Amino acid sequence: MFIVESYLASEQEVKKVIDQSKKEGNQPAGALVGILNEILQPVKEPVERATEFALGAPLRYMVNWGRLYSLWPVHIETACCSLEIGATAGAKWDMERFGILEAFGSLRQCDLMIVMGTITRKMAPRLKMVWEQMPEPKYCMAMGACAISGGLYEQSYNVLQGIDEVIPVDVYIPGCPPSTYSVMDAAAKLQEKIRHMDVSGKVISDGYKELSPKRRLNIK
Repeated sequence: MFIVESYLASEQEVKKVIDQSKKEGNQPAGALVGILNEILQPVKEPVERATEFALGAPLRYMVNWGRLYSLWPVHIETACCSLEIGATAGAKWDMERFGILEAFGSLRQCDLMIVMGTITRKMAPRLKMVWEQMPEPKYCMAMGACAISGGLYEQSYNVLQGIDEVIPVDVYIPGCPPSTYSVMDAAAKLQEKIRHMDVSGKVISDGYKELSPKRRLNIK
């Protein structure tokens, strides 16, 4: 009698284990898979951090340093904002000392587009074509009220209400036209954004947003 009761008890335990296994679903093949992951995971994280510290961060710093101090712009000049760019590039302000050349000849070697003025819907495909000819990573600055929101031609049937309808914009320079101070400030903000990018040109940190007036004034 004792032997029979022991046998029945063990059969119930086996059934319980089987039911529990069914609830857990499919298990990974191999008995050591879970154990190996537990051993390797604590080792993997320090190795990745050490690699990033020794190689990733210095490489990213060097690449971004070269990019932010050698911006070659494409000028899309359609209105009066171009005069302010001319003043900023002149001897008094000399934006080249901040690493931004006044102009460059080939679109395939430029990485900064500065849109100055009105962009009509008929011009939009050409604007996008110029943008697509520029190599990655590339950046765009929308200068003046016309490029940002249509400006004087608000709700016009033939003027874009902001070039961000066609291409991505990194920095907006408000004004009609913006002053040279605004242009230099926008250049500094763009350079700060580049500092927070990886080698491929993707933003990996939002620390650059600390320069935003909205962030400084806690405006949502």
